[in-house]
Amino acid sequence: MSTLAATSARSTGMTKDERFVILASSLGTVFEWYDFYLYGSLAGIVGTQFFTIAGADGKPMFDQATRDIFALLAFAAGFLVRPFGAIVFGRIGDIVGRKYTFLVTILIMGLSTFIVGLLPGAAQIGIAAPILLIGLRLLQGLALGGEYGGAATYVAEHAPPGKRGYYTSFIQTTATLGLFLSLLVILFTRTATGEPGFAGAPGAYWGGWRIPFLVSVFLLGISVWIRLRLNESPVFQRMKEEGKTSKAPLTEAFANWSNAKIVILALVGLTMGQAVIWYTGQFYALFFLQSILKVDGYTANLLIAWSLLLGTGFFLVFGALSDRIGRKPIILAGCLIGALTLFPIFKMISSNANPALEKAYETVKVQVVADPASCGDLFNPVGTRVFTAPCDTARAFLAQSSVKYSTVPGPAGAVKIVVNDKEVPYTDAKTSNPAITAAVQAAGYPKPGDAGIVKMSNPFDIFRPQVSATIGLLFILVIYVTMVYGPIAAMLVELFPTRIRYTSMSLPYHIGNGWFGGLLPASAFAITAASGDIYAGLWYPVIFAAITAVVGFFFVPETKDVDITKT
Repeated sequence: MSTLAATSARSTGMTKDERFVILASSLGTVFEWYDFYLYGSLAGIVGTQFFTIAGADGKPMFDQATRDIFALLAFAAGFLVRPFGAIVFGRIGDIVGRKYTFLVTILIMGLSTFIVGLLPGAAQIGIAAPILLIGLRLLQGLALGGEYGGAATYVAEHAPPGKRGYYTSFIQTTATLGLFLSLLVILFTRTATGEPGFAGAPGAYWGGWRIPFLVSVFLLGISVWIRLRLNESPVFQRMKEEGKTSKAPLTEAFANWSNAKIVILALVGLTMGQAVIWYTGQFYALFFLQSILKVDGYTANLLIAWSLLLGTGFFLVFGALSDRIGRKPIILAGCLIGALTLFPIFKMISSNANPALEKAYETVKVQVVADPASCGDLFNPVGTRVFTAPCDTARAFLAQSSVKYSTVPGPAGAVKIVVNDKEVPYTDAKTSNPAITAAVQAAGYPKPGDAGIVKMSNPFDIFRPQVSATIGLLFILVIYVTMVYGPIAAMLVELFPTRIRYTSMSLPYHIGNGWFGGLLPASAFAITAASGDIYAGLWYPVIFAAITAVVGFFFVPETKDVDITKT
């Protein structure tokens, strides 16, 4: 493939070489996101396989809720190290080149994912299983930290002036397409193996859940083959030939205040809000459907898959629009609209996906009457706290059952559960309490598998009002995602000079998406459990998206007309 001229001004469509650059960069990144999100989509099963660790008495050391939180934290571990991957691979990319750097990252990602599919569970190797799993997640996070900046920079440096938003928006589709591909493979595997076979027998090594991880080795082969055919970015190649590459990109990027302040603004005024809108609209929505609204996994995955299928094209729409009206107004509008409407949209999702739960939420009054001195703080994002006080175990049980409750001061030593002014016998609600369960269900809370909960019988069962309305609401969330995410790559590329671009843009992107976004599911779920309100976790994205809208409006410059060939 011939090297492309980076700055040729022309009004024609994409050349053959440009199409190949976008295809190769995007396809490889799709496969990386597929690898990364497989774990998140299968967090419940992975938690059971790798965190069901037997104690000295042979019984599991952690209950299901704690295992779920551990699984989410292992998922978040991959996000936590992404900024470090951005620093390591960003530096290599600014010194050695874009092409070879993201060739290395895809090898690390693909092999780590394949090994997860082979890794024995806790039943086979005990505590070593979660340790090895987390180690592989850390490798995935490091690789992804180096992947995105390289792909976005590579495509942007090939794009003609006036089309960078559109060209790089293809890269922006890859995270969604990767998630979509992972959901499709999971759904196909579930259908082919059956639900019990998919999870595997308790304590057994084999389960159908391993198949999507093992399939990734074929995707890895395709990705490597395609990327080996790429040439170096023409902008970087010319800079290298002129001897203008940075010898110390980390120092230039972060020790120089004129550039470091742009890094900070890019984080707080762009990627922080973009990340929480992205993860709320795609990943937390899936978690909300399954863990809070009790929608079965097959249906929840299909609902999200359909919303992604319908909405993904809007990444290109908003990317192209940003070439006309600017990146900043579209990104900040998505943050602001999301901050203002997430609460009503999620409430409407509840009304459609589980109407009995939403009605019970409004009409059933549940109280925990207890001595305030015996009631602690239930916030437990890392899942390591053990609640023993009856007030705490009762509230934790109600929260895990998606029951809204309030805590009412009572006499010293007393703990009572009151459902619609009727006292319910209290035993120990740490793991189960049949009396409380029966009382709240009699009052109106739905049972698991209730006929009123949205359910899809097949992938094309989308025309019933309940299903189509739920997909429509999820589609709105995806539109928010496309607004904040479609133009972000072009804007980050344009904020920084060529010689330190890979390093500079990667760090704020991966702190925003790796930390603020990656920690969202576990933190939001912990807020929900601690408050007894299934919507309380939404305050996490609402607050951060609002901060970004304000900071971005006043302090972040528009970049669409910037000359990115400057070193």
